Amino acid sequence: MELFGCVQHGDPIYFVPMLHQLSIQNYATVDHLEIEFQQGMSAITGETGAGKSIILGALGLTLGDRADKSIVRSGASKTDICAEFDTSRIEEAQSWLTEHDLESDDSSICLLRRVVNMDGRSKGYINGSVVTMANLKELGEMLLDIHSQHEHQSLLQRSTHEKLLDEFSVTKKLREKLSSTFKQWQQNHKELKVLSNQSEEYSAQTQLLFYQLTELDELNIGENEVASLENEFKKLNSADETLSGVSTALSICQENEEQSVLSLTHSALNALRELPNKIDRIESIVSLLESSEIQLSEAVSDLRSFQDEFEVNPERLEQVNARLSELHGIARKHKVKPTELIQVIEDLRKQLSRFQNSDEEIEKLSANEKLLRDQFTAIAQEVSEQRKKGAKKLAKQINSQLEMLSMPHATLEVSLQSRDSVDPSSRGLESIEFLVSTNPGQKAKPLIRVASGGELSRISLAIQVITAQTSQIPSLVFDEVDVGIGGGVAKIVGELLRKLGERTQILCVTHQAQVAGQGHHHFFVSKSSEKNSTLTQITELNEEAAVKEIARMLGGNDFSEESLAHAEQMVASN
Repeated sequence: MELFGCVQHGDPIYFVPMLHQLSIQNYATVDHLEIEFQQGMSAITGETGAGKSIILGALGLTLGDRADKSIVRSGASKTDICAEFDTSRIEEAQSWLTEHDLESDDSSICLLRRVVNMDGRSKGYINGSVVTMANLKELGEMLLDIHSQHEHQSLLQRSTHEKLLDEFSVTKKLREKLSSTFKQWQQNHKELKVLSNQSEEYSAQTQLLFYQLTELDELNIGENEVASLENEFKKLNSADETLSGVSTALSICQENEEQSVLSLTHSALNALRELPNKIDRIESIVSLLESSEIQLSEAVSDLRSFQDEFEVNPERLEQVNARLSELHGIARKHKVKPTELIQVIEDLRKQLSRFQNSDEEIEKLSANEKLLRDQFTAIAQEVSEQRKKGAKKLAKQINSQLEMLSMPHATLEVSLQSRDSVDPSSRGLESIEFLVSTNPGQKAKPLIRVASGGELSRISLAIQVITAQTSQIPSLVFDEVDVGIGGGVAKIVGELLRKLGERTQILCVTHQAQVAGQGHHHFFVSKSSEKNSTLTQITELNEEAAVKEIARMLGGNDFSEESLAHAEQMVASN
């Protein structure tokens, strides 16, 4: 008999499954498993003790559950579990991955992996990058919601209650407006707080800046003054040396009549001019010497003029030196170069202007603070009105579902409590919590303090069925949803799970044939022993195999024609 394949019955489902695949290696009694999940509702069944909790435990580890060395399969060095999700429909998860720089090459695929070593140490990975367990938990809550006696019960969190109520009763446009206005208000508040806290510091800094600017302004520093003074200082400081050099040059060029350059050049010209024959090459040389003589004469004239005009000015030298010392001193004070003092003045003026304008800025931010607070309050009040109306409607519909699920005495209330006005929240003016009473006369209390594992699963199922049309829900895993209920109610549970499976992916571990028979897909968990080793296997059943498994659940391993016919009818009716 062919065991592999899919139970094909009922209307087709057209959404992308979020949990694509679960790979398990060396976990408890599992050697190696590759499980591919499909759209819709997947029922998971098996004999008692076969290890149906394997899938839940493995998924829990990829979502950041605590791990210890006892989970590592005997003889193996480590447990390695990887879950592949499609995040294309989950904007919240995609934004989180982008924010944490953990996107994969294929932006729609997300891999959560957990490796646990035989010494109990473990590592978590998201798309191949090492992450903390907190990261796995945070992202995991956006991808998978497990409802059992164990962890990952998002239903126990107030934030989930608020999200479900708001998506059920408050328009998306109003929710976004509330959030964006709150962010603007808080940003304005933050800037105002910073400026207000700095006001005293600004006052002291303003006095210092004013003193520094006054000191610099009194120096009346000119543009490029430092460079000009440094050039003048070099010239004045070397005046004696300059005059000495000029005198030496004049002496060489002209003053020594017989041996001066000018005299020797003139003698050379006369010697060449007196040659008996004209030679072209000599004539060219004569022309060059004549030019040299003229240029030497001009140079001598310029040197004499410079010598007459140049004077040593020790008083000016002292003035320049004093001014430079003053500028260098103030530059050291500001820890800059003297040439950068003009920029220092500009920077100080800008700072002083900003500090002097801080009071004006505080006044502006204060006015904006009141405006944004009033806007937020008005929007939040509108949200509150929609919440109050929606809370009654939501509770009424959920309670109707609870009655169908054999919890006729259970009553769910949606509690709205006003928040402290001094501690505003982006979520509005009230905190929201689902309260439940499971017995007549019992005061409604938070779910975690009232409901048992089976009750919690059924309450969660009722809530999810009602909110499925308005909420963006992740893949859902239900365990023990059928604990303590009879066949008639089990059939209703199965029908509700199947209905929910048309909106999102459902995994349901069940002991009830009436629930399993509603699945779009059916997985069978089995255990075998060989060579002192126990192995757990999980197989996806085709329709024929699913009928036999449901018949077993109805009447044990001894199949009767009646149980097979009943099982076939249960599967075919879908």
